[in-house]
Amino acid sequence: MAKVLIIGAGGVGRVVTHKCAQMSDAFDEVYLASRTKSKCDAIASSIPGGRVRTAQIDADNASETAEFASRIGADLLVNVALPYQDLSLMDACLKAGIPYIDTANYEPPDVPKFEYKWQWAYRERFEKAGLTAVLGAGFDPGVTNMYCAYAQKHLFDEINYVDILDCNAGDHGLPFATNFNPEINIREITANGRYWESGKWIETEPLSMRCDFDYPEVGVKPSYLLYHEELESLCRNLKGLKRIRFWMTFSDKYLTHLRVLQNVGMTSIKPVKIKGVEIEPLEFLKAVLPDPGSLGPLTKGKTNIGCIFDGIKGGKRKKYYIYNVCVHEDCYAEVGSQAISYTTGVPAACAARMVAQKIWGAPGVWNMEELDPDPFLEAVARYGLPWKVLELDPENSYNLPL
Repeated sequence: MAKVLIIGAGGVGRVVTHKCAQMSDAFDEVYLASRTKSKCDAIASSIPGGRVRTAQIDADNASETAEFASRIGADLLVNVALPYQDLSLMDACLKAGIPYIDTANYEPPDVPKFEYKWQWAYRERFEKAGLTAVLGAGFDPGVTNMYCAYAQKHLFDEINYVDILDCNAGDHGLPFATNFNPEINIREITANGRYWESGKWIETEPLSMRCDFDYPEVGVKPSYLLYHEELESLCRNLKGLKRIRFWMTFSDKYLTHLRVLQNVGMTSIKPVKIKGVEIEPLEFLKAVLPDPGSLGPLTKGKTNIGCIFDGIKGGKRKKYYIYNVCVHEDCYAEVGSQAISYTTGVPAACAARMVAQKIWGAPGVWNMEELDPDPFLEAVARYGLPWKVLELDPENSYNLPL
């Protein structure tokens, strides 16, 4: 049995806390901490049995976090705070001598660029400390990485092409809102697209490549090529890879709002001075947009996230589609969140379970596809995210650009 410390009381933190509380065979104590203790208390009060304890912590303060983790005897830390805080929380885990898990890679607050180099630089420190750090244990990255690991382990001798497809067909009825932290979400979407092919990165203008893909249980949705963080590690770890891309759905209404905001400078992170006070326009926009945590009771519909693989098995070309479909209303009925938070939080809790039960435990810093996918995907299905494997016609492009 283990004691888990969860940092971050947003929508994903709510799901991780609920799920860890359900895992009574893995966790005998669950702590939830954030900068605002009242948010932690609200989540704890929604979980029966009084299993969750709460605390106020500044995640930017590694020493404070390490001292608290040591004082309560935490066995591992799950970071579902902001990506800006990844490094301080990794430092805290090294100080406290406990494993680390997160769902998104580090991004400097003043540079709209997320990549793994800063966290990969911690490998030797975690190895020497005999500690495990698991990066990107959400859905994408996270479960999509594990679909890749599963395909590599069971379905292919070599995987040549991967397309990761992320569809949110939910409708919250609001004119414009983001499904997770608006600042992170908009920085991601407005950046240049990028994909890996033939050993190099190819950059595209933001949202300039589109395909109309027919998502099972959802239907045909416009999908746009983005750069997404799991591509950075997967292009290194998949045998025989020739190309890997990431696609995400956006409605015309959403993109119209986004373009207007860009055109008037509201998505900029360059500070402007207003009445003697400097503020980032994007930070202001975040403050006036709906809180993603408030979307749970409003959002109706489904998500579909998965991967299409094209490669070789036994000398023959094969194509498979591995995916999950999640229902917004079901997520809200169970844990009080919409499916975007649910699909990120369930995998993070399952990764914590893998570490707590010593199923994963090799010292170092690991991306998800470097770990055993089978017990993790079994746990993910058990705790709310069942997945399907479809064999496809290898000659059909399924409307994806060749």
